[in-house]
Amino acid sequence: MDFEVDRADLHRTRAVDDSPGALREDAVRLRIDSFALTSNNITYAVFGDAMQYWNFFPASEAGPESRSWGRVPVWGFAEVVESRVAPLEPGRRVYGYWPMSTELVVEAGRFDEGGFHDLAAHRRAMAGAYNRYSFTDTDPIYRPDREAHQMVLWPLFFTSFLIDDFLADNDRFGAPTVVVSSASSKTAIGAAFLLADRAGLRVVGLTSEGNADFVRNLGCYHDTVTYSDVERLPDGDAVYVDIAGNLDVRAAVHAHYGDRLRYSMVVGGTHWDHEANVHAEGVGPKPVFFFAPSQIAKRTKEWGASTLDDRVGEAWGRYSAWVDGWIVFERCNGPEQVEAAYRALLVARVDPRTGYVCSMRPSRA
Repeated sequence: MDFEVDRADLHRTRAVDDSPGALREDAVRLRIDSFALTSNNITYAVFGDAMQYWNFFPASEAGPESRSWGRVPVWGFAEVVESRVAPLEPGRRVYGYWPMSTELVVEAGRFDEGGFHDLAAHRRAMAGAYNRYSFTDTDPIYRPDREAHQMVLWPLFFTSFLIDDFLADNDRFGAPTVVVSSASSKTAIGAAFLLADRAGLRVVGLTSEGNADFVRNLGCYHDTVTYSDVERLPDGDAVYVDIAGNLDVRAAVHAHYGDRLRYSMVVGGTHWDHEANVHAEGVGPKPVFFFAPSQIAKRTKEWGASTLDDRVGEAWGRYSAWVDGWIVFERCNGPEQVEAAYRALLVARVDPRTGYVCSMRPSRA
């Protein structure tokens, strides 16, 4: 069973029930048990063509319009159920990047004690971090009782860590203030949690009126400003971390700071369907899209993979304990519930405390 989205109209969805095919000599079949669904996955869909996210998991061949459909990538857990590759035995549990489906067949290779990669031809050109699958029994951050935390928050937190690291790597472009839009989103919260520990740095959350109290009460932002009050942003030099992707808000932030905006980073598109009213060229620096795998590659070369893993793991330990004060996990089982969660995220009608943990398999209740 596959959940697919019309690449040209993200509101159109379908569930396709494909019969499993025979397994090739070099292949492994994994049963996808559960995966997280967050606004980050909506960003994958919005930038699906530009950033080639659709290429990871091509849609099924059901119907003449199959090429117009795509499978949105998600993060979660799966179990090996059939293997024609010697190092992998049925029953091995892994964490990684999946389609919104009940199973995935991979060409497993490049094994080490921590996991393996999918070497399928259509994925070889993609960033290696997305093709990597980790064995849970050797993963230092894995805890069976906290799989939901890892599914919902770990991929977002890894991006948060890299945002913080990129800004530190560039001495925050000389600015004492970092403004983060979509401040109630989980990627923004993770970044703010880390940035707030930086000495002499002021972290400002930019959010909607409806989420302002939630953002204020988190305790990881020094100030909270609503989108309608951008003029209340602190004066002086600043960096803008744009997770909302709202062009009007971006223009307002640029106009407020002008040449004092030292850097403008575009991370996501939680406001992906917003129709901008601005048409004139903005002032200040040209916005730059943040591609997390580039920072991963840079730090892997400079620090080594083990040191990078250790640093992210240490930060994750502090963060994952802290989020228990506000996160609420909601289970969604079967195509109908998964579709409902997807649509709620698509129109941004989700309590920021909520983390969806999904399965395309119906509940066994």
